[in-house]
Amino acid sequence: MKKLVFFDTETTGNTEKDFLVQLAYKTGDASFNELYKPPVKIPPEASAVHHITNKMVENKPTFKESTDQPIIKKLFEDANSVVVAHNAQFDLMIMAREDINPKNFICTLRVARELDKEGKIERYNLQYLRYLLDLDVEATAHDALGDVLVLEKLFDRLKNKIIKAPTLGEVGVPTASVGKELTEADAIAKMIDISSHPSIFRTINFGKHNGKTLEEVCATDRGYLEWLLAQKLESGQMEEDWIYTLKHYLEK
Repeated sequence: MKKLVFFDTETTGNTEKDFLVQLAYKTGDASFNELYKPPVKIPPEASAVHHITNKMVENKPTFKESTDQPIIKKLFEDANSVVVAHNAQFDLMIMAREDINPKNFICTLRVARELDKEGKIERYNLQYLRYLLDLDVEATAHDALGDVLVLEKLFDRLKNKIIKAPTLGEVGVPTASVGKELTEADAIAKMIDISSHPSIFRTINFGKHNGKTLEEVCATDRGYLEWLLAQKLESGQMEEDWIYTLKHYLEK
């Protein structure tokens, strides 16, 4: 069985130019939570989200200079480890800047979106799913370790849904398993596969087409999707899923 490592980062912002400020992870009963001084100042808009200030990290080393980096690198990059994060593409990008590149990962955001076949869930951010699914966990939101505890509960909920409901045509589900419960190893393998490629949004939950399906908007206002794609391409943020979705509907 693969070793699951649930992790979360807090950073100086949400772009490709930002840096690690806090890292937390949990694997089995062991947990880790530490602050680091980034090579740039933490802007107030970032502190307003995670409540970590420059004063709190002024005597901390950078992550690369810390004694933690080689230990975490070994754990995360182990071929038997599967790191689990929500919106993993962002956290993996931040870790890559710290010279850590896990071989196996699961993105619970992509898995949640994939399992919501009818597009009933309005938002997929971690804290929204925490309360929507009534996950029983005591944790502080927007704190790295608090988010890890929520993440672990969400992962279990998604994994159990996959185990109990395999259907014909699902990626990674052998024909012989259709109608039967999968093993935990099968479910984890499927979650890894889902996480390995961009996922498709089914509805828009913002702007003038709020609540409409992407298919409907493409048929009635294709120009809006063309405009939205250009905005996503120019944003400098992690928009891989949206870019993939818009190109899918626009057949680009």
